[in-house]
Amino acid sequence: MFDKRKIAEKFALSEHIVIHPGDCLDLLRVIPDGSIKLIVTSPPYNIGKEYEKRLKLDSYLEQQAAVIPECVRCLADNGSICWQVGNYVRHGAIIPLDTLLYPIFTGLGLTMRNRIVWHFEHGLHCSRRFSGRYETIMWFTKSDGYTFNLDSVRVPQKYPGKRYFKGPNAGRYSCNPLGKNPGDLWVIPNVKSNHVEKTEHPCLYPVELIDRLVLSMTDEDDWVLDPFLGTGTSIIAAIRHNRRGAGAEIVPKYIQMAKDRIKQQLAGTLRTRPMDKPVYDPFKAGNSLTTAPWNKKQNDKQEGLFDKPARKHGCAIQ
Repeated sequence: MFDKRKIAEKFALSEHIVIHPGDCLDLLRVIPDGSIKLIVTSPPYNIGKEYEKRLKLDSYLEQQAAVIPECVRCLADNGSICWQVGNYVRHGAIIPLDTLLYPIFTGLGLTMRNRIVWHFEHGLHCSRRFSGRYETIMWFTKSDGYTFNLDSVRVPQKYPGKRYFKGPNAGRYSCNPLGKNPGDLWVIPNVKSNHVEKTEHPCLYPVELIDRLVLSMTDEDDWVLDPFLGTGTSIIAAIRHNRRGAGAEIVPKYIQMAKDRIKQQLAGTLRTRPMDKPVYDPFKAGNSLTTAPWNKKQNDKQEGLFDKPARKHGCAIQ
């Protein structure tokens, strides 16, 4: 059945989907206190992408410090904030943005529950340092009574047949039948050229990354907010799990892309990578590109030895 939820531009608690075409502070100021269950976003990293104006680091932090208090005001007492960031690079030196933003959150009374490391395998290749292949998600809560639905995001056990070997439970299975806690190191492919979710946006994060946060930190009909919406991934993750979603975006083409993707999700036609799909292994898949061309002649020579019949005492062995 086609989902009839509509996309609104003005926030109201009675709405289901809101995309504010403008500054996130204008959106935040009209959201009632304590009404948002999960605030999840990937703000600009101040590295000069097409959608951001590169600022001096102090100015960038001042900009973030203006947005974060408004987010905290809107957050429910049992809610969570997940701020996904990378590294700021200056004169060849990296500065982890989470270390600079952490005091802003704790200064507002929030408690960090996890520093989740998101590991991916593709990106720019560096020649003077190791290539960056991770970003972090800082998870903060407003109180100790926060929502956390672990069972909804458990992953398969490594050894599901493992048993207790001593004690009162000896001989019984020791694993949770629903799976194990996914931990704080998440291996999820980033959205690059051959990813099913690829759009024109240069830094799109995958829906499955936000799926895990939405499922574990909210309940159905809760509000999910993304102050820096981009092309709508956070709202897509929210509405596909029967939550409400809101966000702000200032770039017109990204606003339109967000609307188009959300409409596809409502129609059931949006292509996304499933949350439980294993990471692609080119070796197991037999991808021919795993053979290095500069080793091909040597490999062919080695393989040719097996094609020739062996000889013993001048006679071929059949």
